[in-house]
Amino acid sequence: MEEILRKVARGELGSDAASRALKSESIRVLKDFARLDLGRGDRTGIPEIIFAPGKRSAEVAEIALAHASAQGFAIITRARVEDVDELKKQLEAAKSEEVELDYNPIARTILVKRPGHTFEHRGKIGLIAAGTADRPVAEEARVIAEVCGCEVLTAYDVGIAGIHRLAEPLVQLLNEHVSALIVIAGMEGALPSVVAGLVDVPVIGVPTSVGYGMGGRGIAALLAMLQSCAPGLAVVNIDNGVGAATFAAKVIRLKTG
Repeated sequence: MEEILRKVARGELGSDAASRALKSESIRVLKDFARLDLGRGDRTGIPEIIFAPGKRSAEVAEIALAHASAQGFAIITRARVEDVDELKKQLEAAKSEEVELDYNPIARTILVKRPGHTFEHRGKIGLIAAGTADRPVAEEARVIAEVCGCEVLTAYDVGIAGIHRLAEPLVQLLNEHVSALIVIAGMEGALPSVVAGLVDVPVIGVPTSVGYGMGGRGIAALLAMLQSCAPGLAVVNIDNGVGAATFAAKVIRLKTG
């Protein structure tokens, strides 16, 4: 893109040709199964995130490596062990040592990046999880938020079954001047409402599919959060750590400019 703009500035390229060139650079067709949106990060502040389910591991690997080649990194969510194996296989076949893999089995994410690639941190968010069983969704949110430019401070296992556990970490997070809080809870999903009633920053509630009986798929937690009487609480879908993280990242971008 910078080279195209330099050619325009030097008078070597007209505006119509430059427009066509920029459009062709932003979308890359990968065989017959993917169209990579390489300009999404610049356009929206959120990079393209690769959702692994529904794709063959070979497709996941090819998409990720193409992204990493073009922009320095790729992030895969809901990844499977076979996706990691396929990435390693393709890297070995290409005899490439120019890509690093960071697999988080709890978050089920794979970060694929060039050595030395870093992510600019624009601001801080807090991440609170009610129980240890909610940790997979919390870790997914943490990984995505960091890729999107957030410094993430965490407090896990502070749910309302022992509400006294919340006080100290919540004060610590607020003293760190976080710009938003992601609060993750299953069962009856009460923790985001409690937190939203105590703080002056936006709170993003994430219901999880953790629980017994009728609430076990996260429906009870979702409805409880949607019905909250605490103002300043936004709610994303069940187990949607990605949605919470990307919303928090946009809060950060708005605040920091």
